Amino acid sequence: MEWLSSATRWLFDAEHGASDRLIPRWLFLRALGCIYFSAFFSLAFQIRGLIGPNGILPANDYLQAVTHTFGHARGIWFAPTVLWFSSGPHMLMALCWVGMGASMLLVLNLWPHGMLAICFVCFLSFVSAAQDFSGYQSDGMLLEAGFISLFFAPSGMRPGFGKASPPSRASLFLLQWEWFRIYFESGVAKMMSGDPEWRHFTAMDEYYQNGPLPTWIGWYMQHLPHWFHASTAFATLALELVLVWMLFLPRHWRIVIFFIVTPWELGVIFTANYTFLNYLVLALGVLLLDDEFLVRFLPRRWKQSFAAGATTANDQTETSEGFRHQLKVAKLSLIAVLFAWIFYATVAELIWMIAPIPVPTSPVVALEPFRIANRYGLFAVMTRGRYEIEFQGSDDGKTWTAYPFRYKPQELNKPPGIYAPYQPRFDWNLWFASLGSWREYPIVPRTEIRLLSNESDVLNLFKGNPFPQKPPRQVRAVLWQYWFTTMAEKRTQGLWWRRQFLGLYAPTIERDSDGNLSWVEAPNVLPRQ
Repeated sequence: MEWLSSATRWLFDAEHGASDRLIPRWLFLRALGCIYFSAFFSLAFQIRGLIGPNGILPANDYLQAVTHTFGHARGIWFAPTVLWFSSGPHMLMALCWVGMGASMLLVLNLWPHGMLAICFVCFLSFVSAAQDFSGYQSDGMLLEAGFISLFFAPSGMRPGFGKASPPSRASLFLLQWEWFRIYFESGVAKMMSGDPEWRHFTAMDEYYQNGPLPTWIGWYMQHLPHWFHASTAFATLALELVLVWMLFLPRHWRIVIFFIVTPWELGVIFTANYTFLNYLVLALGVLLLDDEFLVRFLPRRWKQSFAAGATTANDQTETSEGFRHQLKVAKLSLIAVLFAWIFYATVAELIWMIAPIPVPTSPVVALEPFRIANRYGLFAVMTRGRYEIEFQGSDDGKTWTAYPFRYKPQELNKPPGIYAPYQPRFDWNLWFASLGSWREYPIVPRTEIRLLSNESDVLNLFKGNPFPQKPPRQVRAVLWQYWFTTMAEKRTQGLWWRRQFLGLYAPTIERDSDGNLSWVEAPNVLPRQ
């Protein structure tokens, strides 16, 4: 069994790790800290309105429902979150501030292991209790990358480049495997969905207009000729289904694919607001490179520091005996089992995308609450129209005043902004809700109810309150369809958008003098396809 012991050390032991990936690891962990910070910074302004006691989907109500359904012990596994202790406003804000602090210390390279653990626990705690506000693939991507990075990061309080503890080969592979799956599974999802727009290369024709939060650069891209959009649709499929396999080729091919995907991701970042998703994929792409390639770009002082670093652990001899040696063996065995578990779950998810092969599902299901072994599939079916939900209030049921959004398209003469990696989860969710029925998205009627009492935490999700003195008597949610204006319309009228009123999206709700709620009018708009 000596070969098994040697293979385990080679794969999972940092002392025998990939000593040629120190600079990519250093860059990736700095980027990961910035991405974590952007996630917590975004939440600091929204979390109380989203899942606070007076928010749209209170975490406390959700956790009580989980306990009622599963019991306390199983409920904790189903929803692993520190909010079981308290889900009040102070705890929610503490979650954000602790996460921001830990992410900044990670950027500063202070005790990476500890800071990564704190960031993971804080973000998982929000995701596990946020219900509809955490159903995004980007959340799973960050949790998966953050968890694997716990084993990828160097040890010590101030590790520098971490030459004394190179990244284990298994952790490096799992991060590269995540990068590969994000692309490849998205390509598979496009093909398996049967969406004719991908098969006919028309998927990008209205992509820039119909995404969740467009940008002003996307407005200009939308007006490029069809051949450009057809070419980018073909290039997307070629990249996701074919080119990403270069990851498994020798280093020169990996460097080539890095210089293909990096400008690609930058283009996506500037033409659409997909929160921190593309920033994370961009950061994972750095792991395609190695020290030999990157050292030439280091400042002279950093080059000297890198060259004069501690002797790598590969040159050291193992002298541990007795209990310490047994503890190390147990630790490596545990890591090996955990990584094999994650790899199995991700491979099974990928296989099931292609064919319903009967492989054991229990290992996959057991990891689902932690979001560390996910299935990805971006833009499997392209949205064929842009619909926007707008909340309106009224005192007489005749004159309606709109609640202004912070980030969603609403004002026709306002250019769509660039907000990513900031993530406005409320605005983002309303885009998904606009594609379905209000019964599928309870956040809409729940928001109406909160607006009827001028709930400050929910009002903070909007740009302003058109009823500052007292709440309106009625609130409704209506639906508009939006289009980018033409070049001529923008030149002559200064408008970025045009829109058409479609009707009522959700029931109009009224609060009478006794505080009771009642429906005044039912919706008259059918769900979009």
